[in-house]
Amino acid sequence: MSETSYAVRIWKTWVYRGKKRSTHYVRWTVEGESFKVGFVRAALAESFRADLLAAARRGEAFRVADGRPVSMARANSSTTWLPFAIDYAAMKWPDASAGHRRSIAESLTTATTALISGRRGRPADAELRAALKVAFSRNLDADDRTARVLDWLARNTRPVADLAQPDVVRAVLAALGTKLDGGRAAPDTLRRKRMTLTNALAYAVERELLTGNPLADLRVAQKARGVREVDRRSVVNPVQARTLLNAVRTIRHDGPRLVAFFGLLYHAALRPEEAAALGREHLAIPADGWGELHLTAAVPDVGGEWTDSGRRGERRGLKHRGAGEGRIVPCTPELTALLHEHLRCFGTGPDGRLFRGSRNGGRVSSTLYGRIWAKARAATFTPEVAASPLARRPYDLRHAAVSTWLNAGIEAPRVAEWAGHSVAVLLRTYAKCLDGGERQARERLARALAG
Repeated sequence: MSETSYAVRIWKTWVYRGKKRSTHYVRWTVEGESFKVGFVRAALAESFRADLLAAARRGEAFRVADGRPVSMARANSSTTWLPFAIDYAAMKWPDASAGHRRSIAESLTTATTALISGRRGRPADAELRAALKVAFSRNLDADDRTARVLDWLARNTRPVADLAQPDVVRAVLAALGTKLDGGRAAPDTLRRKRMTLTNALAYAVERELLTGNPLADLRVAQKARGVREVDRRSVVNPVQARTLLNAVRTIRHDGPRLVAFFGLLYHAALRPEEAAALGREHLAIPADGWGELHLTAAVPDVGGEWTDSGRRGERRGLKHRGAGEGRIVPCTPELTALLHEHLRCFGTGPDGRLFRGSRNGGRVSSTLYGRIWAKARAATFTPEVAASPLARRPYDLRHAAVSTWLNAGIEAPRVAEWAGHSVAVLLRTYAKCLDGGERQARERLARALAG
């Protein structure tokens, strides 16, 4: 049987209307063999059908194996991975947050290095990663060396069409699950990177570089996905938390300016990026006693190469909230006192921000508050305790706050609302931190065993 044929018949576009979305199918036959390709948008389907019709009218031969015109197959097979990956990152850019853009770039970098086919003249791995960071961040000011590295990658990454081969996809998946030091990546990291690869391959199908998403039919042994729980060893008790906050006061330069910052993490379970965005207008606090915090924004610590403005730490909406949707968190009397002390001693910045560095008045970066926190732990704990997970990260103060609320008997839906979680995520994440119920259960068991 010949590899090509002129016996081609192209049907009208057919629409399958599912519960969540519709799929527009282009159907045709080559030598009696049926083919179809689905698209999420009608315009894409019509464009693909028009290309098939144009090829048939030109008298062009179609390949029997995949039903594609010879010219289309030739063009698709020559598109290498790097230019495609750059196009995919650019397509995702407008609707992605700065953190998501960085995550996409990290995933595509891992996949790209796994798809390198050439060895001659290969740059060092560190140069490859640095150049890819520039490419996926849409940085147009690449220096000559970076441009040469990207040019080498464009010529030495495998064609996108090669990902139709199961062994190629398996090699990429293996790379996604491996850290730079050769160790196994965390389950969440692998899940995130695999999701990016899945979406990129779906985009390749839209671009007609693949006839289908190879991950859909690939059978890979799935490792049991661990439940993402808080390590109870990292959660401080109230005495430890207050001792650490007092230690922050003793750290020269920026320590006193950040006591209330860490207080917000512990007493109100704020995320660091939420505390960094807090301004005077977000505080509804009396002279003393209970108040409220009205959260409306966050300032994640993400490099300027991932933001639209080019500035580090661009403001965005709250996590798991719609555009313009905020949340209210109670402010304990102790936190109210800390905030008044901060306003009295340090005031606010020109834009109303509560927290800023002492040297240049700039934003509070993760590097700054991480350094202060490390010094406070070292001053508070013995070397043995300092080496443990106890309050290793400032974020652990948030975990301590939520755990305290739950153990105090506050109902889960209310705690979830204060913390900015769903109830399901809240209970799954903090299941191991509910010490009160465990202690009571053991006491009941002891009484039963004693008769």
